[in-house]
Amino acid sequence: MADIVLLHHAQGLTPGVRALASAFVDAGHTVTTPDLYDGHTFDDLDEGVAYARAHDEEIGRLAHEAVSAAPAGVVLAGLSLGAGQAESIAMTQPGVASGLLLLHDGISSADMELPWPAGLPVQMHLAEHDPWCDVDSARALAEESGGELFLYPGEAHLFTDSSLPAYDEVLAGQVLERAVAFLAALG
Repeated sequence: MADIVLLHHAQGLTPGVRALASAFVDAGHTVTTPDLYDGHTFDDLDEGVAYARAHDEEIGRLAHEAVSAAPAGVVLAGLSLGAGQAESIAMTQPGVASGLLLLHDGISSADMELPWPAGLPVQMHLAEHDPWCDVDSARALAEESGGELFLYPGEAHLFTDSSLPAYDEVLAGQVLERAVAFLAALG
């Protein structure tokens, strides 16, 4: 089974992020959930984004440290802000990850201005009308990487976090099922 580093979204390491990590553990995987916010969580997404902007370098450093401490061939996973961090690490440190699981984000290498690592499997999950995501950029990433992009109905941003109002149990279940299949295919 996979060793996963799961990086949280802009509202912090919420109970819903921890619950998602537990679901992956229940599926047989090992999951590390580093706290990139030093214990801070935010009820409001805009407040979390403001915190992330004010602590950008520290967040990036902590994400890199968590990945550096992980076993070789780790799967990098993240939700929104965490997805961006996971993708950045995968693109700046080719070979560190055996796969990339992006929830609520996905940015093409052209938009990141970095080359895509050849052969790195990627799977993305986004709401089709999410105002926080650029679906066209995610489509470009899926095309250039040969990865999978799953679009879900609606505009909810963090619909996989069971501790937030945007949570959708049915859609989150679909994401988990597809993500577990992706992880199994990685070997």
